Amino acid sequence: MRKKFNTRLGFSLIELVIVVVIIAIIAAIAIPKMSRGAAGANDSALMQDLAQMRSAIELYAAEHTGAYPSATPATFITQMTTYTDASGGTSATKDSTHIYGPYLKAIPVLPVGTNKGLATVTNTGTAGTGTFGWFWDGTTVWANDPALDTDAKGTAYNTY
Repeated sequence: MRKKFNTRLGFSLIELVIVVVIIAIIAAIAIPKMSRGAAGANDSALMQDLAQMRSAIELYAAEHTGAYPSATPATFITQMTTYTDASGGTSATKDSTHIYGPYLKAIPVLPVGTNKGLATVTNTGTAGTGTFGWFWDGTTVWANDPALDTDAKGTAYNTY
């Protein structure tokens, strides 16, 4: 007498459904965490850009006997990205009088908010007005976000 062996060549429909359900559960858990990670990265980039700009401004003040860069946006950008003399005059090249700086390679691009992608500076009005990347009032710099967009914790970007 011959015994019959039960040979299966594939998966049953129930096994396939179980695998699909498990994959869907894993995706439901993982996808929100990954998207929060991207938002957190932009928030971190903003904090790093602000820290870098504020450090550069403080270094400028230390080398210029306590005087901060000009409150005029165009002059501020030039003073931060080129060589300066003791009085804040600028030059594209280093020479015997323009011995300080540059403090930044370039003004960073705003990484978050309504004005995301802008590397421009304003001093008009208050932080959170206009279409500029950064607000500089002559003593400190903020992210310039007029829509008051917030990070994952609810903090407005223009208050960082």
